[in-house]
Amino acid sequence: MKLSEVKYNETVIISKVLGHGSFRKRISEMGFIKGKEVKMIKKAPFNGPLEFKILNYNISLRNTEADLIEVVSKGKFDETSNVKYEGVIHRDINLIDQSERTKTINIALVGNPNSGKTSLFNFISGSKEKVGNYSGVTVDIKKATFKTKGYTFNFFDLPGTYSLTAYSKEEIYVRKFIYEETPDIVINVLDATNIERSLFLTTQLIDMDLRIVVALNMFDELQRNNLSLDQYEISKLLGIPFVPTISSKGVGLDNLIKKVIEVFEGREKVTRHIHINYGRDLENSIKITRDKIRENKPITDKISSRFLAIKLLEKDEQVIKLLSNYNGFNDIQNTTLREIKKIENLENEDSETVITNAKYSFITGALKETFKNPNLNKKTISEKIDSILTDKYLGFLMFTSILFLMFYATFRLGSYPTNWIDKGVSVFANFISGILTDGMLKDLLVNGIINGAGSVLVFLPNILILFFFIAILEGTGYMARAAFIMDKIMHRFGLHGRSFIPLIMGFGCNVPAILATRSLRNKGDRLLTMLIIPFMSCSAKLPVYILIISAFFDKHQALYLIALYFIGIIFAFITAQILNKTVFKNKETPFVMELPTYRMPTLRNILYHMWDKTQHYLKKIGSVVLIGVIIIWALEYFPRKTEESQHFLAQISIVQNNNRLDKQEKEILVTDINRQLEANRLENSYLGRIGKGIQPALQPLGFDWKMSISLLAGLPAKEIIVSTMGVLYQSSNSESTVNLQHKIKNEYHTFGKLEGQKVFITPSILSFLIFILIYFPCIGVIATIKNESGSWKWAAFTVIYTTLLAWVAAFIVYNISSLIF
Repeated sequence: MKLSEVKYNETVIISKVLGHGSFRKRISEMGFIKGKEVKMIKKAPFNGPLEFKILNYNISLRNTEADLIEVVSKGKFDETSNVKYEGVIHRDINLIDQSERTKTINIALVGNPNSGKTSLFNFISGSKEKVGNYSGVTVDIKKATFKTKGYTFNFFDLPGTYSLTAYSKEEIYVRKFIYEETPDIVINVLDATNIERSLFLTTQLIDMDLRIVVALNMFDELQRNNLSLDQYEISKLLGIPFVPTISSKGVGLDNLIKKVIEVFEGREKVTRHIHINYGRDLENSIKITRDKIRENKPITDKISSRFLAIKLLEKDEQVIKLLSNYNGFNDIQNTTLREIKKIENLENEDSETVITNAKYSFITGALKETFKNPNLNKKTISEKIDSILTDKYLGFLMFTSILFLMFYATFRLGSYPTNWIDKGVSVFANFISGILTDGMLKDLLVNGIINGAGSVLVFLPNILILFFFIAILEGTGYMARAAFIMDKIMHRFGLHGRSFIPLIMGFGCNVPAILATRSLRNKGDRLLTMLIIPFMSCSAKLPVYILIISAFFDKHQALYLIALYFIGIIFAFITAQILNKTVFKNKETPFVMELPTYRMPTLRNILYHMWDKTQHYLKKIGSVVLIGVIIIWALEYFPRKTEESQHFLAQISIVQNNNRLDKQEKEILVTDINRQLEANRLENSYLGRIGKGIQPALQPLGFDWKMSISLLAGLPAKEIIVSTMGVLYQSSNSESTVNLQHKIKNEYHTFGKLEGQKVFITPSILSFLIFILIYFPCIGVIATIKNESGSWKWAAFTVIYTTLLAWVAAFIVYNISSLIF
């Protein structure tokens, strides 16, 4: 029977794993090996992926992957066919006191995704790295340095990984860091509630012959769930000290530091060097391969020869490549191939699978006497929550409702503090205007910096609310559920279900979203996801949306905002479909994803996440936006006189000397002539000339030269669009963002075929919003695409494709809506 045929709530035993390559490797490392129990939980909406429970955690597979796993009912499995527990091989090596050499301890944090590794890093170092309850949050190596107890600690937070096999970028990063940087201590962060699966990575760290301290994290959940682990016995068996921690609350971290120091100084009593005993036949092949490696000693001063031998027997391409430049590689390769053939003939299985089975047999044996789980047949709280949130029929409805709530709250709740900040900016502008005499400095400060940067600052509450919701979704573990729910739809457009997580992150900022594509295993999937992330409306576009929507649409404002986000998603999916069928033609990548336990994110982590984004936003206002505002102001301010200036001044003189007019009539006429004078000066300023130069390309979309300039100014950062409009459309220092909206409502085309017509009418408003949604991502996004793809080709493609598409889409929207409205 195939795993895909198992009925709801039925428990079966794995009898064979078919398939080959990376899928088989990954699935076996995650516990899908012969003899393991698997329970069918549910099917995703739209007949999407299936959810299973194995090793006390939940994982999702597509039907096509589940078809490759053969199972039998519990009573039909032959237990005697499984590999037996062989214990460990003790090595009589004395520990060295490293403190005699140095008072600096380099520590690598290694652990599975969702194990709380980055939370531990943040708490122990005072750092504020992003924390999320799903795979792929830490996409690079983060470093923190601090001093305590007479030592300097260098902490390196490595990407979350399930193993040290060269399967994904994260695994290669971690492995390469360990053997190139040779940390003094590795802190292996384990999820205490998921210890059987977590220990697989620990066995590989043991193979690397490292000094290890285990942080038994989320220990409070272990106790709350009535799970029992004999820490002392398992520590003694593995030769590794286990320290209970609750990283989200900072509990046990002082003990962890003390234990690290004890291991570093060679006085920790439990610590010892061991080899895991993989059984007589495997151990014999490992010894023969290892002896051959040690003949020429290639890089064995940095990497354990036993680890290299095991990886060679697992056919690890990265290790083969690493050793290929050394003398005697052909002998090593021939010996390895001979031993692989011997293992596979004996076991009738791939050598990789044989080693993985042996590791899990060791883990099962080690936990048999040390770990008790009385809840094996009980529904977990996460499963109860998922019975609603990922239900086959309710799941998609719940997902869209959550997104609606997120955007509705962003718009509605954000409007109150936005108005308060808006009034504060206006009061401050009036104050500065009152104490300065008329002149260039006053104009720069009031009409340039305060009104320009202030028009962006007022939208900070909306940004904070959006990031609050994103932090909640990440921290609880719902992001992985979103990928589970959306996989079927994503798959139809040639995307991987895991792509949905970076896409959702793109609503916050496109740059970290592009970095998060590293969690995708296939290069084509990564590139494809990278290229469509710019269609996700990042927080920088939000101020523009809110400014325009709140100015012109009195009703259903939240729906207009949501519609823009969904239009971006639709463009992303269509682009993905086109690229997938033309440029990439991707091989289908397996959908294998853990559905982590729901956890309530701590207020501390949510506030850190929000503060980090606030800092980023404020820094951008104080740097990129401020520089942009000053440049735009200078281009708008100069030159001060035009050819027509004298004509307007002469008109003012005539009015003032006209004795037939009373004082009020003179003021009205002079104000009107001054307005014409300022409009003429603005059109003939350097900015006006640039605007007139590019307007012919954008006039078919209904844009005037001021809108064209705003779009051009938005290339470095989209926030500058609002600040540029603040400079261009405001001529009085007392005006606020509310008055800016009033100004743009009463703006008219001053030249071209639309001269005399209102600029902001429904067709031009809609085409303007669509253009901003799609066109040229900011410079930071382009640079990130170049770095992550390894080529300027894809960065240039993004610039050209998005801008051309924005023009075509805006043109269509403008002309169709002109017929309707």
